[in-house]
Amino acid sequence: MATYYFRNRGIVVMTSRNRDGEYIARVIQRFGYGAARGSSTRGSRGATVETLRALQKGNDVGFTMDGPQGPRYVAKPGAAYIARKSGHPVVPFIVSAEKKWVMSSWDHFQVPKPFSRAVVLIGTPIYVEPDAGKEEMESVEAQIQNSLDELRNRGDAWWGGAPDL
Repeated sequence: MATYYFRNRGIVVMTSRNRDGEYIARVIQRFGYGAARGSSTRGSRGATVETLRALQKGNDVGFTMDGPQGPRYVAKPGAAYIARKSGHPVVPFIVSAEKKWVMSSWDHFQVPKPFSRAVVLIGTPIYVEPDAGKEEMESVEAQIQNSLDELRNRGDAWWGGAPDL
């Protein structure tokens, strides 16, 4: 859902190096995205460098916060790290569809049903000081997690549903 909403904006998206990541990269490129290949489990250094270069060139970047293996809805520290290195904020967001199919995968991947309405909820930008230490980084990571949880709960409530924990 986010792929369509943010299409044709030159956003560079981190996708894994596996076969699924290759498929995702091909699809998102058709929607006007760039792809930084790597994930928290494989090729993270190369993908981080590509992501930082994209930010220096003026592109926005995006990636799934819970990584390629989860746990579901638990944000990894990569966004805070990239924000610290780049000086750009983390901008949490969610997309919630009124009617959707939920896959039986670890992340409960969602596919909106035809003609379903959706809402995009965007959180407050979260900045990280360039000299942030371990405690500050943990605090920022907690802020990101709290923002995502709040946005997801608001998205679920938008359609009258209970939060998916």
